[in-house]
Amino acid sequence: MKFEALKTWLPEHSENLGLIAGPCSAETEEQLLSTARQLSAKGVKVLRAGIWKPRTRPGAFEGIGVEALAWMNTAKQETGMLTSTEVANVKHVYAALKAGIDILWIGARTSVNPFAVQEIADALKGVDIPVIIKNPVNPDIDLWYGAIERISGAGITKIAALHRGFSSLSKSVYRNDPQWQIPIELKRRLKDLPILCDPSHITGRRDMIFKVSQKALDLNYDGLMIETHISPKDAWSDANQQVTPTDLSKIMDKLMVRASTSDSANFVESLEELRSKINNFDNQIFELLSGRMEVAAEIGKIKKADNIAVLQTSRWDEIVRKAAAKAEETGLNQDFIQKVYAQVHQESINIQTAILDED
Repeated sequence: MKFEALKTWLPEHSENLGLIAGPCSAETEEQLLSTARQLSAKGVKVLRAGIWKPRTRPGAFEGIGVEALAWMNTAKQETGMLTSTEVANVKHVYAALKAGIDILWIGARTSVNPFAVQEIADALKGVDIPVIIKNPVNPDIDLWYGAIERISGAGITKIAALHRGFSSLSKSVYRNDPQWQIPIELKRRLKDLPILCDPSHITGRRDMIFKVSQKALDLNYDGLMIETHISPKDAWSDANQQVTPTDLSKIMDKLMVRASTSDSANFVESLEELRSKINNFDNQIFELLSGRMEVAAEIGKIKKADNIAVLQTSRWDEIVRKAAAKAEETGLNQDFIQKVYAQVHQESINIQTAILDED
């Protein structure tokens, strides 16, 4: 897959940073135009607004529809901003293209459905328009990757991924769990693919937008999409996660854009020295894990000989308690250690189960 550099199609808000901002939904012409004017005055070059809104349950505001596309065009003519909106089906695509929308994005509820993405891709064949693809609602990197493949297969090269977090049943401070490791892995697989962050949907709270935005920039993301409304408390959808244009400007002024690398001799030498230490620790970890699994296999053989079940809950509880105490003692994050040990324990179970199941 070939991807054009972000700066060729998304104007930079500041050095090396793309920004798309605007209301969650286009509600009225005045609301949209007022927001666009204020954003333009703050230097924002790309306006976003939901024209069609996929809602979880019927009866919620689902967008104005085609009528609002004319408002987007008016905003573009008045401010010179590029316009962007979400498309969820072929009908949306044709209407957005006819209205002259500059950038399309595919939402999380659509990217989870390969049939829907393929239909959109087919509708875009022969069209030179940027397409941003949000991660699917569930944490499945292959679905996200596949959606990108489908759009790329239509001949679209102006593509970016948009990280908006993932649905989760566990309680969290986030509306959608960021699971940063997933977009990091996507970037590893597709090194030239631009990645943007949507802190509005990750947090669901305006007071956390700066923190998540900075985290994304620390991870070398290429830009942000932030929901912005002239009066967030009066918004018809997602009121709690939208900020005013003035507050957006304050957030952007505080953000620190990190460089990708440095040619400084001291930086290069110091980094190489520390990475060499990391490599040595990694080798030790692999040797220790290999030895631990060999012991687990021996335990599996003993259990098989005496017809003993693999899972011993009391032993696992003991390991968890000791790991938590050791994490606290050494200053390591207990949640991190718990996750590591859970994976190690699961692999031990897999090894012992295979032994017990041998003929």
